[in-house]
Amino acid sequence: MNKRNRTFRIITFLMVIFLVLSACRLTRSNSQTTPEAVEQVPEESVATLEAQTSQTILVPEYASLEGSLEALYEQVSPGVVSLQFTTAEGNGQGTGFVIDKEGHIVTNYHVASDATELEVHFPSGLKVYGTVIGSDMDSDLAVIKVDVDPDVLVPLTLGDSEAIKVGQTVVAIGNPYGLSGTMTVGIVSARGRVLDSMRQTESGTYYSSGDTIQTDALINPGNSGGPLLNLNGEVIGVNRAIQTAGISITGGAVSTGIGFAISSNTVRRVVPSLIENGSYAYPYLGLSSYSNMSLAMVEALKLPQSTGAYVASVVAGGPADKAGIKGGTQPTSVQGLTTGGDLIIAVDGIEIKDFSELMSYLVLNTSVGDQITLTIIRSGKTMDVPVTLGQRQ
Repeated sequence: MNKRNRTFRIITFLMVIFLVLSACRLTRSNSQTTPEAVEQVPEESVATLEAQTSQTILVPEYASLEGSLEALYEQVSPGVVSLQFTTAEGNGQGTGFVIDKEGHIVTNYHVASDATELEVHFPSGLKVYGTVIGSDMDSDLAVIKVDVDPDVLVPLTLGDSEAIKVGQTVVAIGNPYGLSGTMTVGIVSARGRVLDSMRQTESGTYYSSGDTIQTDALINPGNSGGPLLNLNGEVIGVNRAIQTAGISITGGAVSTGIGFAISSNTVRRVVPSLIENGSYAYPYLGLSSYSNMSLAMVEALKLPQSTGAYVASVVAGGPADKAGIKGGTQPTSVQGLTTGGDLIIAVDGIEIKDFSELMSYLVLNTSVGDQITLTIIRSGKTMDVPVTLGQRQ
């Protein structure tokens, strides 16, 4: 009996082993089904699948630029230089770009103006000393002169910033944090922004700097003075500043991703004077306005329309004051807001929506001593007022 049981157990054990081995064989066979099926797909079908896969991983906004960005960089980067400078406060760095074969380089006023020693480093490896021959605090532009063989200079072409459109792709090339030759890509986010000038008024406030381009192309410390370019390789702006949101734990400014550039048409007006005279005479109107008015402000000021540049105040003895332009004097329900000022709705017959458009017009179209005509609304009446522009001091 024991012998029979032992035989039965051996037979049972062998059957279990057989079943396990069979299951493993089936599992291994099934696991090979997928690759065997793929190997049997015709070649043209495989090519189709590969094409479909490659299309799904392309970044749509840059797919059409593949190749053109590389060509643009090769075209313009030889004309972009790295600036290393020393001031009374220490060392710094920035960017500039060549504009002619005479050795003139454009950068920012705040980069080069206080330099006691200035080095210009070219992408070729050439390093020379440069001299600041002209600067303008209002536009934040400066011109550096270098004495080098004209053959090593690759001038960049100035484009027409008036022709650019919001949404247009732009490229910034510069020297962020000392990383020379860095290229970033973005779009024109807005036009006609107004920033503070670097020049202070007698009262301690700052003049306005108009016709500024806003971009989301990444700009960091060291990019200042570098070119903002369109896809034709033309300079449509000079990178100037970034919008920040406080200080990081390392002590640096935290960028919001919003950058600003001086328009190329401003460069076109200012730089020739910097080269010839060392300075630029900025036209002066002598009034202040609000950059943006809410409906609540419009109602408190009892304005007949929401567009135009409301004159908050005029500078005593300034061009606007001499012409009879009036600023607000009567308190309103909004603290610090005074009514009774003129509303400028046009300049030289061209309608303006806000103060930024007025500033852009003055920067691009007028000079010191020019007479302009401001169309204003005062006490419900529309009138034209001639104003002779002065010069910022």
